[in-house]
Amino acid sequence: MDTRELARRWAATWTDAWPLRDVEAIAALQSEDGDHWASMFRPYRGRSGLRVYLKECFAEETGPAEVWFAEPRVDGDAAAVEYWAVIHVKGQATTISGCTLLRFDDAGLVAEARDYSHVTEGRHLPPPGLFE
Repeated sequence: MDTRELARRWAATWTDAWPLRDVEAIAALQSEDGDHWASMFRPYRGRSGLRVYLKECFAEETGPAEVWFAEPRVDGDAAAVEYWAVIHVKGQATTISGCTLLRFDDAGLVAEARDYSHVTEGRHLPPPGLFE
């Protein structure tokens, strides 16, 4: 399978599913035993672990989410995808800027995802050209 297309599918799914808080659409991208590292100190094991993580995060969000994902950078079976999101927590806008490193298995599912992000208060749009 083509890693670039798999990473694009991953980003497109997150783009559509995050604002809807669609746990199952995102979890379907993860292999049953794939790991999702919300940070290097917060591993979530398997598809079931990813569901737990998503439910925890989405439960905190109180308003609409705006999300952007960049074109994946690919090397072999791995990809890096930058993202930007504006979410609302307790009615207050919060901006997240990050990058997820992805490795796919032979079935085209995420075998490992490692997320690195920065968070700041307020609604800050991505810099011009970052996600074009």
